This record gives sequence, structure tokens and C-alpha cells, in this order.
Amino acid sequence: MGDREDFLEWFDTTWRAAEDALHDGDAGPRFETWSDRAPVTLFGAWLTATDPDAVHEAFRKLGAGFSDAASAEIELIAADVSGDLAYTVQREITSATVNGQPRSYALRVTQVYRREGGRWKVVHRHGDEEPDADRRPV
Repeated sequence: MGDREDFLEWFDTTWRAAEDALHDGDAGPRFETWSDRAPVTLFGAWLTATDPDAVHEAFRKLGAGFSDAASAEIELIAADVSGDLAYTVQREITSATVNGQPRSYALRVTQVYRREGGRWKVVHRHGDEEPDADRRPV
């Protein structure tokens, strides 16, 4: 298997499981998929952070606000690997409880990954809510 295939296998399993856990209120697995080494940046749909400690704090806040994930779909639009760097562009369509309110929303997301010690880690995420997405309660 080549680098791109190995990366996509990780993305479809380890990364995806961490995202599912986060949307069910458990931020722990997401810490395992993100780098603890600067530079690390998060320009999320709801929170922003520009260093590893602030990124972890943002994930703790998100985990505390999410629960009862009803569905999560990842539509991978583009992905590639070059040496120890990779990127993805995806739509994330989610139905979950957010801060006590059922929500459905879609995010447009670009992520950059760095291979550290043979393992892929997210080092940058930019996400925003898709303006035409259905945002009605679940």
C-alpha cells in the first residue's frame, strides 16, 4: 500500500472514530489525532486556537457541548500526501445535540496533517458552516 492509501486508511478509521467520539461528548480520542507540537492551528466553525494547549482547551469545550450524535457523514472531496505532509478537503454533515439543542449542520473543512513518529497528526483545521446547509433542529 502507498502513502496516500495508508493515509486514507488512517483517515477513514482512526480520525473518523475520534470525530464520532467528539460528537458524542468524548474529546479524548481527538487529542490522539492532533499534534502536540507547534505550529498547530484551529480555525474552527465555532472556536479558534493557535497553539497546542489552546487547541486542547477548545476540544474540551466542544466535547462538553456535544452529545447524542445521531448521524455523521464525511464527504471527502480531495486528499493527497507529499512526504510527511497530507491534506484533506471535506464536507462534514452532522446531527447531534449541541449545548442542549438538537442541531443538523454541514461544515466545509480543510485539514493539514504531519507525520510524526510514523503517525499522522492534524496540525491545521479550517472549518465553517456551509451557508446553504439545512440547519433545522434534528
